[in-house]
Amino acid sequence: MAHNGGVIPIVTPQEMGAIDAAAPEPVEVLIERAGSAVAREALEMLGGSYGRRVSVLAGGGNNGNDGRSAAQILRTRGVRVAVVDASDKTATLPPADLVIDAAYGTGFRGTFEPPELFGRAAVAPVLAVDIPSGIDGLTGVASGNPMPAARTVTFAALKPGLLLGDGPAFSGEVVMVDIGLDTSSVEAHFVEPSDVLSLVPARAPDAHKWKNAVWVIAGSPEMPGAGWLCARSAMRSGSGYVRMSSPGVDHPDGPTEAVGYTLPASGWAAEVINGGVQRFGALVIGPGLDGDPARNLKEFSELRHVDTHCVLDGGALRIATAEDFPRFDRLPVMTPHDGEFAALMGSPAGADRIAAARTAADELGAVVLLKGPTTVVADPDGQVLVSTSGDQRLATAGSGDVLAGMIGAHVGLGAEPLEAAAAAAVLHGLAGRAAGESGIVADDIAEAIPAARSCLLQ
Repeated sequence: MAHNGGVIPIVTPQEMGAIDAAAPEPVEVLIERAGSAVAREALEMLGGSYGRRVSVLAGGGNNGNDGRSAAQILRTRGVRVAVVDASDKTATLPPADLVIDAAYGTGFRGTFEPPELFGRAAVAPVLAVDIPSGIDGLTGVASGNPMPAARTVTFAALKPGLLLGDGPAFSGEVVMVDIGLDTSSVEAHFVEPSDVLSLVPARAPDAHKWKNAVWVIAGSPEMPGAGWLCARSAMRSGSGYVRMSSPGVDHPDGPTEAVGYTLPASGWAAEVINGGVQRFGALVIGPGLDGDPARNLKEFSELRHVDTHCVLDGGALRIATAEDFPRFDRLPVMTPHDGEFAALMGSPAGADRIAAARTAADELGAVVLLKGPTTVVADPDGQVLVSTSGDQRLATAGSGDVLAGMIGAHVGLGAEPLEAAAAAAVLHGLAGRAAGESGIVADDIAEAIPAARSCLLQ
């Protein structure tokens, strides 16, 4: 993701319309700035201007005007430019070295069908203006036959459609350009790898193991590995001391460095409260957790008042579907995948995943990390952080247990729950990449966490 510095805002098409309307500059000035940015990207993609040919597919709105402005600038640089009206269904795009897709922007509704690509070599790249035409600006859902872009230049902020659904596959490299619009009130932001170190405090030079302690309550006789992975990843993510417990298991199976602590199958919450929970920076509860849901619901009711942030994953989320599941005094983190989200909320997340995560966070009184190729993290105040660092390498059993442990470690280090979860999502994806190209298992991801973080430090 290329941009000109600073945190990257994300705005919906509706929000972008309001930001445009509030701009002190005339719309003509904004179009000129956008056109200049498009022309710069076009020249870079062309590798020069002499003898180059560009076809601009221009619609009737501001998106089309941005394309026409770019065309004028390119002509002054000696580029041969043909502008094609996107509304002309009989039009053809003449042969070109580059196609600029300025047909329709984020407000487009309907089905997009590009003109016949007459004479254009199949490998000729496409530069999209703001968003590829035919990609829904809010959800990223493709309609009709969008032209896959090699690069998309977008203005002032990212649009959800560039990050969700089909958007990433059609947008290519996304370049965000500041054209002078005020996005200071935006509540959704994109988290880059370079942001992770600022979101999670480093361990203090005088740190001792108890300063960043995490208690993992996870696993069961049937699923002992979930707790093991969670505890391992917490240690690899900066926790100096990890206590490992599996309710009803006398000797929980944890990493050698984790301290086993026996909890009873029933009444384990009281044991947690009386077992020094105040010394821990975070409780991670639920990976592989089994047992009677009604009984475990009572346990969570007892834990609601602990003065420690809880990360709720796996089995804890199944219990959280109960109507009388308690709200915690300290903001918890919930980490549902799509199936768990539907169970929690009574309906699927749908295509507008940012709105879905926000609604869930508000109704559940928690930071909600909605897993997916694009991970969306929301808090009850409406703040949203988005990560796209993960890929198919994370689609392996136990990967979510690793993520839960990472979040717990980040909270234990002193990060706020929203930032802790978002930073973990980014680092989780980076660790998956560092683990290798194929054949990756969850433990590989956990073991790669220190290396992934070290790359950020460099």
